[in-house]
Amino acid sequence: MKRTLIAALAATTALGLAACSEKAQDQSAAAANTIAADTAATTSNAVDDVDAATDRALNSAENSLDRTGAALSNSGDRAADATGNAMVRAGESLRDR
Repeated sequence: MKRTLIAALAATTALGLAACSEKAQDQSAAAANTIAADTAATTSNAVDDVDAATDRALNSAENSLDRTGAALSNSGDRAADATGNAMVRAGESLRDR
């Protein structure tokens, strides 16, 4: 009788451990899936942040180049106007002689 009781108790304990082990495996798998989803979301957010920072930097550089180009164009126009005015004055000076 003791042997039967011990065998039944051992079998029940083994089944209980197997059930707990399966539950633990399910919980571990769920935790791993959650970690994978969090990692994917974090990576996606990081990529979005880098893309946004790159866009801001490139837009800033483009605006700076546009302002520099406009300033150079304005300087060239002023230099051409000054040269033209100097030539007109020189021509008038020669004509008046």
